[in-house]
Amino acid sequence: MVKKNVVRVAKLQFNAGQAKPGPALAGLGIVMPEFTRKFNDETKNRGSEPVPVKITVFKDKSFEFQLFTSPTSYKIKQAAKIESGSKKSKAEKVAKITLAQLKEIAEYKLPDLNTDNIEKAILTVYGTAKQMGVEVEGIEEFLQGVK
Repeated sequence: MVKKNVVRVAKLQFNAGQAKPGPALAGLGIVMPEFTRKFNDETKNRGSEPVPVKITVFKDKSFEFQLFTSPTSYKIKQAAKIESGSKKSKAEKVAKITLAQLKEIAEYKLPDLNTDNIEKAILTVYGTAKQMGVEVEGIEEFLQGVK
């Protein structure tokens, strides 16, 4: 296998199945319709959720891309049925989710996190929820069990 020369690596985000040629892709120097077709084909079963993608561009204008799980904040907003998090997360709580919902999000995000431990993944997702002003029912007992 011949190693290709990497020219650029870009991290972008598009809604699943809805990538279109545009300014975000233009600067990469790839064949935009080819990328958008491949991306849309691979993400068409993910609804309209945002999908982070890492695009590696090679010297010969070819490319590879890697898809990631949707952002944690998106999954929390979905679980809590809210449009956005709190502007003042310490003072203003905007919603509540259950520990079971938090665990479900952590399991979904596990492949993209830098841990294989579900407890640490739950703590990571909890940190995001806390910053968004979303309370988690049952988290106190979980935190006592982790320490």
